Amino acid sequence: MTELTYQELAALVCTHLDIKGFRCILSGGGCVSVYTNNIYQSNDLDFIELFSNHTTDFKKIMSEIGFTLENGYFKSDKYKFIVEFPKGPLSIGSEPVNEYSTLEFNTGRLFLLSVTDCIKDRLAGYYFWNDNQSLIQAQMVAHKHKFNLSELERWSKIEGQDKKFQLIKHTLIYKG
Repeated sequence: MTELTYQELAALVCTHLDIKGFRCILSGGGCVSVYTNNIYQSNDLDFIELFSNHTTDFKKIMSEIGFTLENGYFKSDKYKFIVEFPKGPLSIGSEPVNEYSTLEFNTGRLFLLSVTDCIKDRLAGYYFWNDNQSLIQAQMVAHKHKFNLSELERWSKIEGQDKKFQLIKHTLIYKG
């Protein structure tokens, strides 16, 4: 098995997809892994096509870097993490994601949700499915990175979750 870090593998996959003409953005727990330096470790990479036409044949593209499709996700004997392509469009709650972040690694560029959108994504899990693990992940990212608290509040109101946001707002503190 090739010893790439989670971030290095994410950048390798992302760069390969981009070279092939498919701009895909890392989302979900993968962003939490990246932003917490694996304090939280996701076991998969969830990439969502930025401009999805729902006809992309990821099977051929992923096979070029050693992945095969198995039970709906891509697996490789070379790497320990699996890759999935949830259907787009890229959105959090009812709002589309229009901006994303880029990080550079020795294996390429990684496109991923911004810190603020990563926190929103995790809060969505907490808000809509009462998933306390998602709240903990949002807090982990918020404690390590600067983010836009007023944007989280605005989005929470639009999603009808202002009461829940007010209850947990004080736990989303950047600690540097």
